[in-house]
Amino acid sequence: MLPETRLKSTAESELSSLVATRDVFVKQRTMLLNKVHAMFVRRGCKLKKEGLASKKRLRELDVSQFTALEQAALAALRNQALGLTETLAELDKVIEAAGAELPGHESISSIKGIGARSAAILLSGIGNIDDFESADKLAAYVGIVPKVSQSNDTDNRGRITKRGNKLMRTTLVQCTLVAKRYSGYLNAFYQRIKERRGAGKAIIATARKLLSIIYDTLKNGWVFEDFTEFKIKQNQRPAGQPS
Repeated sequence: MLPETRLKSTAESELSSLVATRDVFVKQRTMLLNKVHAMFVRRGCKLKKEGLASKKRLRELDVSQFTALEQAALAALRNQALGLTETLAELDKVIEAAGAELPGHESISSIKGIGARSAAILLSGIGNIDDFESADKLAAYVGIVPKVSQSNDTDNRGRITKRGNKLMRTTLVQCTLVAKRYSGYLNAFYQRIKERRGAGKAIIATARKLLSIIYDTLKNGWVFEDFTEFKIKQNQRPAGQPS
């Protein structure tokens, strides 16, 4: 009667906790940068929010037009944001090094579009791939399957459930945006869905497709020599096109 739980290894659990800590710092830095951006906008200054991610541009912001009190606030916000940037850079090194020690790292990082940090986040979130009977089970765990409401003989499918680890879903979507630029297979799939259902639903559908590839890759121990052509390194199982 009790719900089934999954036990991760100590390394996976500790890395997952560290990744969550990093996410807290990312959100804090975003909040600080948004505050800086808002202060400039109120002054009628055009300032690209994306530019604030650069440490150099952040340090070189011209605050001469602001009052003394506003300059004090901006200085505090800037210093805190810069400090968090340094902290995040240090955490990234630790996360990437720890992720490289997890089983399946060589396989998942051979997929074009999945970098070292993304691989660490995904692997620490997934845990033992053998816990999942199918790619669909993994997709449900990640929360990237549509909600289904049934009424008599009618099935209504809505937005994705968003159950599970939000950071895993975000990371998966970010990896998909990169992977589809290199993989003709993923890009063609994305374009087909986009024509029928729009870009938003297309990227989610493509993310689920990439998750299926990740599942097959980890399950079979594949290491890609050329992911764009689905070419696996020698001494690996022959790769069929994932469904």
